[in-house]
Amino acid sequence: MFPTPIAKSSRQWQLTYQALLPVALILWLLPLIAVMLFSIKPDSDFTSGNYWGVPGSFDLISNYGKVFFESEMPRYLLNSAFITIPTVIGTVALSCMTGFALGIYRFKGNLLIFFMFIAGNFVPFQILMVPVRDFTIALDLYDTKTGLVLFHIAFQTGFCTLFMRNFIRALPFPLIEAARVEGVSEWRIFVYVVLPLMKPAIAALSVLIFTFIWNDYFWAIVLTQGPDSQPVTAGITAFNSQYRAAYHLMSAGSIVAALPPVAMFFLMQKHFIAGLTLGAVK
Repeated sequence: MFPTPIAKSSRQWQLTYQALLPVALILWLLPLIAVMLFSIKPDSDFTSGNYWGVPGSFDLISNYGKVFFESEMPRYLLNSAFITIPTVIGTVALSCMTGFALGIYRFKGNLLIFFMFIAGNFVPFQILMVPVRDFTIALDLYDTKTGLVLFHIAFQTGFCTLFMRNFIRALPFPLIEAARVEGVSEWRIFVYVVLPLMKPAIAALSVLIFTFIWNDYFWAIVLTQGPDSQPVTAGITAFNSQYRAAYHLMSAGSIVAALPPVAMFFLMQKHFIAGLTLGAVK
């Protein structure tokens, strides 16, 4: 029923696996390698059509210097930080409380409310483009970081509630009952009993939401315009001129924009994996 582990397979299959694994890895990394190659090429290589050949000169310092010191990239990076960090905090905080309420309490309409949170995840976000944009204009939140933060919190809370509610339901309920017998209030049960047990799930969810929001491009161009509020994903397109695209600067900007979520993952890797695999082994 299950595939044979590589260590227990035939020697011929092990050699085939070892030969194909680097090839699959290179193919998977090929787009990233291309972006890194483009980021060190001079502008003349693109005008002459030298897209995939050896760079005419290595303009690593020049290209990245223009990205940081001759463009609005630092401002776009700050915008992304001001959008992503409050969104992660707000979403995780709300989902912890809603997950606790839906996972611990038994009341009429519990499942209905839970299904309403889940239903939002099945709505194609493209069909929400016009009504959400009109709604932000009506509230005077269009082209503001606050509007983008509020929208992302509202849109991500459904998935996060699903994640947290299922995690909380797997916790040992006798701990909560024992706290109630001792006369501990529900709010203190949540803060001092449940919340410490949720740290792996909070870490995993924070990394996921940070990556989702930081890499968002669709809503960044729908709800914002200009360097005052646009995040870095939308700001990269500012390197395009009227008649041509500055691929070398766009590639360098893309590498810079990808560094924060990569760093976030490696810093939180231990907690992220623990949160995702918690409960997989009894």
